[in-house]
Amino acid sequence: MSRSKPVVEEKSTKPDIKPAPGEKSAGAASTKKPSNDVARGVIAEWTVTIILLLFGTTTLVQAFVIPTGSMEDTLLIGDHLLVDKLAYSPAGAVSKYILPYSDVRRGDIIVFRYPIDITQTFVKRAIGLPGDHLRLVNKQVYLNGKPLVEPYVVHKSNYIDSYRDNFPSEPNTMIYPPAQTMLADDVKNGDVVVPAGSIFAMGDNRDLSLDSRFWGFVPRDNIIGKPLIIYWSYDASTEELSDPTIGLPHMKDLALHFFSKTRWNRTFRLIRGYHEYNLQ
Repeated sequence: MSRSKPVVEEKSTKPDIKPAPGEKSAGAASTKKPSNDVARGVIAEWTVTIILLLFGTTTLVQAFVIPTGSMEDTLLIGDHLLVDKLAYSPAGAVSKYILPYSDVRRGDIIVFRYPIDITQTFVKRAIGLPGDHLRLVNKQVYLNGKPLVEPYVVHKSNYIDSYRDNFPSEPNTMIYPPAQTMLADDVKNGDVVVPAGSIFAMGDNRDLSLDSRFWGFVPRDNIIGKPLIIYWSYDASTEELSDPTIGLPHMKDLALHFFSKTRWNRTFRLIRGYHEYNLQ
C-alpha cells in the first residue's frame, strides 16, 4: 500500500501538507462582526461541506494529511483534511448561486503549490494581499502600519532572530531566489509591499515555519483551495506521515492504537479562517 508524494515543510525537507492515502497530489485592533453574520457564515460552511461530501470528487474536494507542525496549534500533525478546491475558483453562470465563491481574504488558511517546487503542497495562512505593506518587529506583524491581532499564532521560542522576527532585514540564513528578489524589488520604507497577483503567507507556528519570509510570495495561480473540515485526526509522528508508503510500523500502530490515539474531539471540526474579526 502506498501514500502519495509528501510535500516540503519548515526549514527541512519534511512536508507541510500531503495527500491522504489513495489520493493524488494536487501537485491591529479589530472589530468583531455581528453574531448574525457569523451564524450565516457557519450555515454556509456546513452547507458547502455537505454538498461537497455528497457530490464531490477529486475535482471538487481532495483529502490531505498534515505531517508537520508549521500550522500548530490550528492544524496538528496527523490531522486529515478535506480541501475545498472550488473555494477560490471563478464562479460559473449557475454555480455562483449555489456555492459561495470568494477571493482570498486576509486570515484565510490556504492550500497551494509550493512556489519552489510545484509538485509539493503547502498549507499556510494568508497574511498579506496585493498592495498590503508588511513588516515584523520582534515577532509582531504590522499590516499597513498597524499591529496585527493574531490569536491563532503560537511562539515556541523566546529567542529573537534578526531576520525571522525582524522582517524584512538582512538574511542570516539561506533564502530562496524568489525571496531574494522580494527583498530586492518589493521593499519600500522598511515594509514588504505585496505585488499584484500574489499573497504573503505565514505559518501559525511562527517560529518554526518555512514561509514567505524564506521563499517569497505565493502566486495567486498556485492556490489550490482551502481546508474545509478535519475528518479524522490521529496522533502519529512526522516520520510515519511523511513516508510515501504506509509502512508496517504505522499499520501496526493503527491496529493497536486506533481508538486511543484518534483525537475524537477534532473529528468533523470545521476549519475557518480568522473572519470573526476584520483584519485591516
